[in-house]
Amino acid sequence: MSKPLFNEFSEVSSKQWKQLIQFDLKGADYNDTLIWKTNEGINVKPFYHADEFVLLPNISETKATQWKICQTIFVANVEKSNEKAVDAIERGAESIKFILPSEDIVIKDLLVNINLMNTTIYFECQFLSSEFVKQFNFIPSKENIHIQTDIIGNLAKSGNWFTNLQDDHLQFENIVKDTNAFSINVALYQNAGATMVQQLAYALAHANEYLNHLNHEIADETKQSFQVTFNVSVGTNYFFEMAKLRALRHLWSTLADEYSFNTEGHIVAVPTKRNKTLYDYNTNMLRTTTECMSAILGGTNAICNLPYDSIYHKDNEFGERIARNQLLILKHESYFDAVNNPADGAYYIESLTEQLAEKALALFKDIEANGGFLHQLKEGIIQKKIKESATKEQEQFDKGETILLGTNKHPNKQDRMKEDLELYPFVKTNPVKTLIQPIIEKRLAEMLEQERLKTE
Repeated sequence: MSKPLFNEFSEVSSKQWKQLIQFDLKGADYNDTLIWKTNEGINVKPFYHADEFVLLPNISETKATQWKICQTIFVANVEKSNEKAVDAIERGAESIKFILPSEDIVIKDLLVNINLMNTTIYFECQFLSSEFVKQFNFIPSKENIHIQTDIIGNLAKSGNWFTNLQDDHLQFENIVKDTNAFSINVALYQNAGATMVQQLAYALAHANEYLNHLNHEIADETKQSFQVTFNVSVGTNYFFEMAKLRALRHLWSTLADEYSFNTEGHIVAVPTKRNKTLYDYNTNMLRTTTECMSAILGGTNAICNLPYDSIYHKDNEFGERIARNQLLILKHESYFDAVNNPADGAYYIESLTEQLAEKALALFKDIEANGGFLHQLKEGIIQKKIKESATKEQEQFDKGETILLGTNKHPNKQDRMKEDLELYPFVKTNPVKTLIQPIIEKRLAEMLEQERLKTE
């Protein structure tokens, strides 16, 4: 169609729209009635308009058509984990994330019958060993192999180094030289209650610690092929989460360019645990579906969906199959792999992306001006800031301002869960001496659920 549509209509400015809305409000205050104020410090307007942009937003380089369905497997037994991975791939998984608890695992055995040319494999090691990583040398092409190494993430989560600062950094350097990669655990901050601005700023400051350390250790010709993976947790604020991932890519590109590193970050998304509930647990499927949709439209590379019963059941075939099928439906029946940049040009999402990036960059600069991320972790500043935002969010949930259907809104009083608990679904207290205060992940519904369990 060569003839433009609607040419006979005159353009309407944002000012004219606002005046019309103000008239329809019949005296009610525009700001108080229609402006939504978020915990990120962003005021969401009722409409967005092209004339609010000085320049048109850039076209993003992400390709939403290429996102991968990822299956997470905790490797307790190598043979069974391999069988599980092969079965998951046959049922539609396009990538596998192996969580490795110990060095006793033989990688060659774990990858039997897996086509490494077609399947992306992620390895999350719960230990630190440069010797162990040498096992991967048998793989001819490592293009689809991602070995995730994050010593600062381990410090933030556990409160301790794997061994100590010096040994950890030495092992880290050796692993990075072998793998040409490291990872950033951004999910920790989200699941602990950090705002999106904090998540982005901490991800950037976290990564900057590594870039500062490695800048003179990595050859210039190697930097352009270097792979940084961001493990991100996606919440239920649909459009904001899209904007968060888009802002993360923009911020990482800006930072990496300063160090002449590869500016294309690799994002692996998983739905948040923070809003998941023990009671009326089927609503978790609705939450994870919209969270996965946000991740796809935001430009993630891979999604490891969270089974609806993961907070209280051990790994089980049914829960994992449902989680995988949610992604299969999104990809093959809902056409979420049909458009490369579906969020591009949406004034609302573009505006959110810009505001989140600007606020996160300002916070990042403040962190760097005051000693850097590692220094602020050791001083407890990062933990304090996350705790403040988590407390505010918890208060909103307790007052019913933040709603989790089936938990603090329309709960089913006849629902019984005490006999179904295979895992302890609440924060565990571990009386271990730590170097710093660890960042603790906690769900919003925990206190309410504990009270309900007592009265069953």
